[in-house]
Amino acid sequence: MRTFPNPVRVAIVGASGYSGEELVRLLLNHPHARLVAVTSRQYAGQPLAQIFPRFASHPLSRTLRFTEPNAETLAREANVVFLALPHGVAAEFAIPLIAAGAVVIDLSADFRLRSAAVYQEFYAHEHPAPHLLAQAVYGLPEVYRDRIRESSLIASPGCYPTSILLPTLPLLKAGLIKSSGIIADSMSGVSGAGRKAELDYLFCECNESVRPYGVPKHRHLSEIEQELAIAAGEPVTIQFTPHLIPVNRGILTTLYLAPTRHFSDPASTAALHDDIAACYRAAYSNEPFVRVLEGKSLPDTKNVVGTNTLELAWRLDPRTGRLLVMSAEDNIVKGASGQAVQSLNIVCGFPETAGLV
Repeated sequence: MRTFPNPVRVAIVGASGYSGEELVRLLLNHPHARLVAVTSRQYAGQPLAQIFPRFASHPLSRTLRFTEPNAETLAREANVVFLALPHGVAAEFAIPLIAAGAVVIDLSADFRLRSAAVYQEFYAHEHPAPHLLAQAVYGLPEVYRDRIRESSLIASPGCYPTSILLPTLPLLKAGLIKSSGIIADSMSGVSGAGRKAELDYLFCECNESVRPYGVPKHRHLSEIEQELAIAAGEPVTIQFTPHLIPVNRGILTTLYLAPTRHFSDPASTAALHDDIAACYRAAYSNEPFVRVLEGKSLPDTKNVVGTNTLELAWRLDPRTGRLLVMSAEDNIVKGASGQAVQSLNIVCGFPETAGLV
């Protein structure tokens, strides 16, 4: 069994983006972690407080400076390294860090897929480190907690996949829904596009505007269908349409699912309702970051922004014969950095909620 110092020494590669900044926020205040390095080629040499004034009151903010990313140096300084980098770039750092004995928690897509061929299909270039795919663990704590605990390479899920998989996987595993005909509509805040200056994401282009994008084959489909197929025990193809909405952060997803049992009269509807409720209770009653809503409540991004919590609710529609499941999360926290810190806690044996509540 591995042991880690307390506090564990952590580093962030790519700390200047939205996910990187959120990692800084969470790790500066983590009771069992010490942030020893933050990297950014753009801001190398500048103190943390100068780039992120919101952290200026923290004692480390004026002594901790951004550095150029160097895998050898990071492996000496840190026990765990977070990679908040674009896909294709993250693997370049993961290879030497893993070889040097560091635990890597990667927020990019580089190690989420089990197949290098599928990666090439969806990301339009060859996988930069196919030999590491077999040892990477998909970092969805509610599903892969035991494997995360023993892993040295954790692939933190994408924001859309998290909002779709957590509501859907328990139902598929229990045989309560069909694996065919799944439709997912998601709406995301603009921060999901990352901190970059592109015309489509300027204020005047996004404000007072809602638009779909990535249709019909968004990159996140690859990991969504991979994980759904594992749960179903057969290939799964879904219809997924993401939308950009004029808010800073948050994702709301609505899923249209086909139950495996017909229901139309009050008795069959009530029986299916009870089975779905029992399924979600079994899956999430002891999970600190999944909140299954009851009564008339429905997910709302205002309730989860800034937290590591995913809300979900569901409704049976006898008129259409469908099950509607809705979820809300913060795309940067539960959809990215918070979930990555959740994996850190699991790996190091800390309380899973440490630094996240």
